[in-house]
Amino acid sequence: MFTIDQIKAAHSKVKSGADFPNYIQELVQLGVTSYETYVSDGHTDYFGKDAYHTSTTPAYDTLFIAEISNAEQFKIDLNAHQQGQTDYPTFCKDCAKSGIEKWTVAMDKMTCTYYDKAENKLLTEIIPQ
Repeated sequence: MFTIDQIKAAHSKVKSGADFPNYIQELVQLGVTSYETYVSDGHTDYFGKDAYHTSTTPAYDTLFIAEISNAEQFKIDLNAHQQGQTDYPTFCKDCAKSGIEKWTVAMDKMTCTYYDKAENKLLTEIIPQ
């Protein structure tokens, strides 16, 4: 099964949202079936076959997640990030300001879904391949 060190090596190649599709393909090759990233501290829970699960430690100091989500601002910030205009730490701060609590990636569907604190789906995107 995959390790956090392997995932970190793959993630180290991501400089902006433009690098995200290649990162996802590398995770698939490692055996990751899905993952959830929590904006509040940046930790991620990774899942694989046969109920395999591993998690990272928090990646940064705790961010305050806005109580009320702002889907429109989030879409603007996400678009900027996907075009390489922001780095990962900035994207996470933008998510927190827009009320994004976490995102989940499903490798079988090649989707990334963003949720607010009330578990409402704010956006589901198909990951380009």
